Amino acid sequence: MPSTSFRELTPGIAPDLFQSESAALEQARAKHAVTDADATDYRRSLGELIEHFERLIRETRRLIGHSDRAEREMQSLAQQLMHRASHDALTGVLNRSAVIERTTRTLRFNSAVMIVLDIDEFKRINDDYGHPTGDAVILGVVDCLRRIVGEQGFVGRVGGEEFTVLLPGHESASAALLAERMRVAISDTLIVPPVNRRISASFGVSINEIGTGFDTAYCLADAALYRAKRGGRNRVEFADQ
Repeated sequence: MPSTSFRELTPGIAPDLFQSESAALEQARAKHAVTDADATDYRRSLGELIEHFERLIRETRRLIGHSDRAEREMQSLAQQLMHRASHDALTGVLNRSAVIERTTRTLRFNSAVMIVLDIDEFKRINDDYGHPTGDAVILGVVDCLRRIVGEQGFVGRVGGEEFTVLLPGHESASAALLAERMRVAISDTLIVPPVNRRISASFGVSINEIGTGFDTAYCLADAALYRAKRGGRNRVEFADQ
């Protein structure tokens, strides 16, 4: 099997990168083999060897620097790809698959409240003002959710205008308070020009014990959400459990 040269393993490096150092080393070896060489010859040979050795160190450090930068860039790229795989491109919150994974993992070891919300009459906003305005409304809603949820749970986008909030360890009373704060924040404070009417959302809430599956938690909250829609929108409904 043919051997692999250093140049083949390091493409992009100049072919003569170490040629002068190799030559200096051979000269030093030859001088060292001469038993009756005078001190001047030894000193000259040592000086040349030192000069080339210093150059070799500089080149090695440069190559290591390039390698370190390339590794950092690869790590940064990997982190970006991981983030994109689990987060919604528009809002930066968790996407549907990440919501399912995070909810499933949470409910395996803890109880949790799931809140599902949907922007009221969102299609009319898109139809009347265009999709860029619709995107601005979505971003405004997410900002309201993030400000209220904070570190108490996580926010996800599971559809065009549909979102989830999972609150690990919360009871119905605290969940009701937070859901109402979210509703009020959207309906009373969210203004997105040129939309000239109130922006609101409807909420459905399910209370889930340890071991509840995602589908169960989501379907219960989703049923409550549609009850809120049928009840006049811009309201919070709890699942029948």
